[in-house]
Amino acid sequence: MDEVLAAVADPTRRAILGRLAAGGEARVTDVAKPFTISLNSVSKHIRMLERARLVTRRVAGREHFLSLNPEPLDAAVAWASELKELWAWRLGELEKVLG
Repeated sequence: MDEVLAAVADPTRRAILGRLAAGGEARVTDVAKPFTISLNSVSKHIRMLERARLVTRRVAGREHFLSLNPEPLDAAVAWASELKELWAWRLGELEKVLG
């Protein structure tokens, strides 16, 4: 969970995830194209997404293809949803007390 939250905390990594979510599998060079940072910098972002298991890599010859793996995001959303429900309940109880 920590790696997932750290990975999505960065706007460049969120943009990479958004690109993969909208367009499906893509070559690393195509994913890197819209960014003004170097390919090496984009690769570092991709490696962090891979460590968080948000992105998978497929190698075909010299080409590297990336795909989104939404499962870790699903787990983070479920956790946030549980937390939201807990706080909604707590605030409801507080409202009853304050009346």
